[in-house]
Amino acid sequence: MTQASPTFHALVRDPRLLLAFGFGSGLSPLMPGTAGTLLALPFWFVLAQLPLWAYLAVLLCATLVGVYLCGFAARFMGVHDHGGIVWDEFVGLWIALCAAPLEWPYVALGFFAFRVFDMVKPWPISWADKKVSGGLGIMLDDVLAGVAALILVQGVRYAV
Repeated sequence: MTQASPTFHALVRDPRLLLAFGFGSGLSPLMPGTAGTLLALPFWFVLAQLPLWAYLAVLLCATLVGVYLCGFAARFMGVHDHGGIVWDEFVGLWIALCAAPLEWPYVALGFFAFRVFDMVKPWPISWADKKVSGGLGIMLDDVLAGVAALILVQGVRYAV
């Protein structure tokens, strides 16, 4: 069953929806989660210039704000986790690439690892996806997918 999405006009009228739907990337008819993750990359390149403490502070704020944004958008849409809500993908990617070198192999690994963990949802990601509701539930599975991808990226970084 296809979920109805808000119009771009509705997103522009409400900045909470605009952020939750990833500046419109969540309106993509094909793979909105991947579209959102792709749009999160340019923001990551800016964030990656910050000192680690500032990057972590932005991540914490983006996660906490994301709980609110995703919960608001889900209530607005009347669906627990509408596919177009992609702020969680933004944060998940930023977690996956935390302290990653600004080199394409690491960026690509972080991107693809995050997408795989987010789509396949191995335990405990699947548990969080099924058992935690509201904005926290929408964010938590992507945060965990981001952490799993972060561990992989940093493991490869230090193994090479």
